[in-house]
Amino acid sequence: MVGSPARGSLRRPQRPRRADQGVESNARLTAMTAAVLLVLLAIEGLTIVRIRSLLSLHVLVGMILIPPVALKIGSTGYRFVRYYLGSPAYRRKGPPPPLLRLLGPVLIVTMVALLASGVALLFVGPALRGDFLLLHQASFVLWFGAMTVHVLAHIVETAHLAPRDWARRTAADVKGARLRQWVVGSSVALGIPLGLLVLSRASTWFSQPLPAR
Repeated sequence: MVGSPARGSLRRPQRPRRADQGVESNARLTAMTAAVLLVLLAIEGLTIVRIRSLLSLHVLVGMILIPPVALKIGSTGYRFVRYYLGSPAYRRKGPPPPLLRLLGPVLIVTMVALLASGVALLFVGPALRGDFLLLHQASFVLWFGAMTVHVLAHIVETAHLAPRDWARRTAADVKGARLRQWVVGSSVALGIPLGLLVLSRASTWFSQPLPAR
C-alpha cells in the first residue's frame, strides 16, 4: 500500500556489531568507573579542608579509591592497546585528542604517586614522614591540575555514558550490563576492607606531631 511504512521500519535499531559492542562496553565501563571516582574524590577533597579532624575518613576513602583507580587505568589502557594494535573497531572509535593523549600518562603517574605516598605515610617512621608528605603534597598539586583538564574534557561523555547500563531502555543495547555493574561495584567493595585494615594506622598521626611543612 502506497504511503505505508516498510515492514522493518518500525523495528528497533539493530545492535552494533560484536566488535563495536566491545568498544561501547569498554566506554560504558570507563564512564561508570569515572563517575564513581568523581564521587569518591569529591568526598576525599572535602576531608582535606579539615584534615586533622577528618584524617580517619581521609584514609578510609583513600584506600577505597585504589581498586576503582586500578580499574579505570585498566579500561583506558585496554582501549589504548587495542587502538595502537590496529583493531578496526577501536580505530573507528578514534583516539582521544592529542592534548589528552599527552596528559594521560601524567595523570596516571601522579595518581599512582599520590595514592602510593599516602599509603606509605601510614607505615613509615617519623624520620621519613616529612619526605613522603612532601611527595604526597607535590603529587597532589600536579595531579589536580591534570585531573581538572581531564574532567572538563570528559564530563559530558561521562554523564552521557555512565547511566546507560542502569536505564532499562539502554542497558540491553550492549551485552554485559550486569557484569559491568558488578565489576564497578566490586571494585568499591574491595576497597572498604582495605581501608578498614589500615584505619588504625591513622591513630599514629594523632599521637605524634605532624612533620613540619
